[in-house]
Amino acid sequence: MGVTNRYRDAWEGFWRDAPEEPGSVIWDAEAGLSAQRHLALLEPYLMDSQLPVVDLGCGNGTQTRFLADRFPRAIGVDLSARAVELARRGDGAHRAEFARLDATDAEAVRALHEELGDANVYVRGLIHQSEPADRRPVVEAVATLLGARGRAFVFELAESAKGVLAGLAKGPSGPPPKLRPVLTHGLTPAEVADAAFADLFRAAGLDILAAGELPLATTEFAPDGERIELPAHWVVLGPVVTHGEREGG
Repeated sequence: MGVTNRYRDAWEGFWRDAPEEPGSVIWDAEAGLSAQRHLALLEPYLMDSQLPVVDLGCGNGTQTRFLADRFPRAIGVDLSARAVELARRGDGAHRAEFARLDATDAEAVRALHEELGDANVYVRGLIHQSEPADRRPVVEAVATLLGARGRAFVFELAESAKGVLAGLAKGPSGPPPKLRPVLTHGLTPAEVADAAFADLFRAAGLDILAAGELPLATTEFAPDGERIELPAHWVVLGPVVTHGEREGG
């Protein structure tokens, strides 16, 4: 069915207005504070590190470019055509590939899986700001792309981050500069209850292989110069293996 026009337009507007300079978007922290840490947690669970990796919800491609140096093929996909344009422009060395993809479009996701075969998947902050009806299709997209051999790393804001963001927005000077565009464009981070994630993964036929907490490093700083971090959690996912598959495998 695809996402609503309102949701798609909100993201197009956000990325259209976003400056191109690295770190200008609040969650666009350098890979050393993001994908590099996450990959270290994922690597022990990879079934095949030679599979391609899909960065689902890649935004302007900062993390995709890092992943492209660690996997034979890296594909960043995003709902926003403008984000994909920025990602391509930012990848002067052509290390990665970028394409527009609505992760709730099951047919398009299946087509990508048919093109790539099984893939490892990286998801950073996509589910927690998806609309309620889109969350299960997004998780099902992860399952489709994994196939039988892929593994996924999913990193999402915790529900407690909503209170932190609300506190920042109500500061004496109003929202910090990099948070303001998120609010202006009607994006809604940290809207998923922590307990809901396990049910979403289970319903999509995914097993949680590992889980933990790790803050999301933003590119915004407090008045005292400390980097603002938001509470977040991570999981490593794989396809559910049935008893028969274990016996045969």
